[in-house]
Amino acid sequence: MRRFTPLRPDPLAPLARANPVAKLGAAAILMAFLFAASGPITPAVVLVAILVSLPLTGLGVRTLLIRTWPLLLAALMVGVLNVVLAPASRGGPDFSAGLALGLRLLGIALSGVIAIATTDPTDLADSLQQQARLSPRLAVGVLAAIRMLPILAVEWQLLGMARRARGVSDGWSPVAAARLAFGKLLALLVGAIRRATRLALAMEARGFGTATCRTIARPQRMRAADWGLLVAAVALGATALGIGSAP
Repeated sequence: MRRFTPLRPDPLAPLARANPVAKLGAAAILMAFLFAASGPITPAVVLVAILVSLPLTGLGVRTLLIRTWPLLLAALMVGVLNVVLAPASRGGPDFSAGLALGLRLLGIALSGVIAIATTDPTDLADSLQQQARLSPRLAVGVLAAIRMLPILAVEWQLLGMARRARGVSDGWSPVAAARLAFGKLLALLVGAIRRATRLALAMEARGFGTATCRTIARPQRMRAADWGLLVAAVALGATALGIGSAP
C-alpha cells in the first residue's frame, strides 16, 4: 500500500461530512491539551477516545493502522530514546516519562492524520477561505500541495525500481538501508522542489492569486454539528487533562 496516496473514507460518515476547518480546529484543540499534559494518563485517554471514534470517520481500522505504522514506530523510538538517554533518577530509569512522551506524540500525529484524511482537498481550500479567512493564494497553495502527494508516492516507487534495475541493494544491512533511504528521500525532495517551482509558475501564469475577489463554487458552512465537534474536543481534552492531573 502506497504511503502518500490519499485515504478514501466513507463520504457518508459523520466526521467526513463535517466542516474542514472544524475538524482542523478540533485537532488543534486536542494537540494543545496534549502539549500541556505531563504524564502518560492524559494522552492515553485521548488515544482511547480517538480509537473509539474511528467508526465515525469512515476509515477502516486496519487501513489506518497499515498506513500509520511509521507513526507508531516513531513514537516507540522516541519513548525508548527518552528513557535511555535521559539522566537516571535514584530509582532507576524513568519509564513513565518516555511512555508519556511517546503517547503524546502519537496522539498529536493521529489527531492531525484523521483530520486531514477525512477531508476533501477542495473542500478544505474553500473552507480555509470562508471560515478561516485565509487569502485565496494561500488556500489554493494548500490545495496544490495536497494534490501533489500521490505524485510523490509514484516517484518514490520509481526511485526504488530504478535502483533495483541498477543493482543497488542494501544487502540486508541496516546501515546500508538507512543510507539508501536517505538518498531516496533527498532525490524525492529535489524532485518535489523542482515540480513545485514549475507548478507555482504555471499557477501565476493562469492568474491564481491575482484577483482581489474570487467566487466560491461550493460554499462551506459551520453547522450545529461542527460547533458540537469543537465543544466535544474541548470537553475531551479537559477531561483527559483532569484525569491525568488527579492525585
